[in-house]
Amino acid sequence: MTSFFHVLNANRLLTELPTVERDGFMAVCENVELSFGEVLFQPTETITHAYFPIDSFISLIVVLDSDNRLEVAMAGREGMLGSSLVLGIEETPLLALVQGAGSALRITAENFQQLLLCSPVLHQRLKRYIYVVMKQLATSAACNHFHRIEGRLARWLLMTQDRAGSDQLNLTHEFLAMMLGVRRAGITLAAIALQARGLIRYQRGTITVLDRLGLIEASCECYNEDCALYAKMLPVL
Repeated sequence: MTSFFHVLNANRLLTELPTVERDGFMAVCENVELSFGEVLFQPTETITHAYFPIDSFISLIVVLDSDNRLEVAMAGREGMLGSSLVLGIEETPLLALVQGAGSALRITAENFQQLLLCSPVLHQRLKRYIYVVMKQLATSAACNHFHRIEGRLARWLLMTQDRAGSDQLNLTHEFLAMMLGVRRAGITLAAIALQARGLIRYQRGTITVLDRLGLIEASCECYNEDCALYAKMLPVL
């Protein structure tokens, strides 16, 4: 039981819930393992489950066609997948792709919506989280249009590191190019620039963060704004 409490508190939206809400959540959730590259939802599919990542993280991707995809948000231990269920919407607009393998707590959509009716603290946190995600989506759109690739790459690496909990990230240039919506050559040049400054090391599909503070300085201002928004809207975290 103690280990399950530990798992429950590992997701920041679930940290220190009131006893009644915690017990209600535990009664209807299950611990599942998510595999790298696993597709949890396709665009326009009915949402069958809500996911609260523990040490996994999920990319939320806009799919225009088979050759054009762009990541617009991430969900890791700071958040959840399936937040539209809070609004009573059971259709997902985005592709949900597991980017970091690991565990997550999973609840059926029906049980999750019933749970919210008797979990006011969790419900309030999730409404604030939805606002954070909305702001992130707007920020990502502006960031992708106005900011240089080098700063955007630094921001994306920091976001990934936050959720992975590791300095080593298994990422190829092809994958990074898809995530940032740029050509592979642009990612290569940006990665070389960050490596030349001693901020990262890239070798055989693995990027190692060497200087996190330096990487924060190299990133566009969107990263610090994201962190400040979380601190303001979800102070319990």
